[in-house]
Amino acid sequence: MPPTHSLADLLHQPVRWRIVQNLIGRPLTTAQLAQRLPDVPTTTLYRHVAVLVQADVLHVTGERRIRGAVERTYELNTAAADGDNTAPDRDRLRTMFTVYLAGLAGDFDRYLANDDVDPVRDGVSFRQAALWLSDEELAELQERITEAFAPFLEHSPADERTRRILSTVFLPADRG
Repeated sequence: MPPTHSLADLLHQPVRWRIVQNLIGRPLTTAQLAQRLPDVPTTTLYRHVAVLVQADVLHVTGERRIRGAVERTYELNTAAADGDNTAPDRDRLRTMFTVYLAGLAGDFDRYLANDDVDPVRDGVSFRQAALWLSDEELAELQERITEAFAPFLEHSPADERTRRILSTVFLPADRG
């Protein structure tokens, strides 16, 4: 069934946003999602996963029977994100950004909840820099960043690899 809402509308909901964040770069079952989102009631999690599947944001990539029930494995449908060019209005954009920041803060809080926090060893960093760029230079920078990350996005999970989240924001500092 084709999506009836834009991706922006779907991800406006914080639980859906967190589900999608957890599926970035890896397939997970609903049970695995529940382990990663222990504060979300199971029925709520299943309901939001179903909404994302119906909207074609998630694909079922595997099914197996466990004690009479079917366990499904989900992956992000990256084509859904690539095909959504709907620009949200100002209020929706503000809300989406707030949800993004809350998700980022939640990820950071979960990191800090670990017993053995060592930001140097763990590669934790956050920076802010001011760049003076024309629109063309910004487009070039974004293209170069995408090219630099491309080979690393192809990596599969392995014992020696740690899943890391990269978050970027480009904003005009002075507009007017």
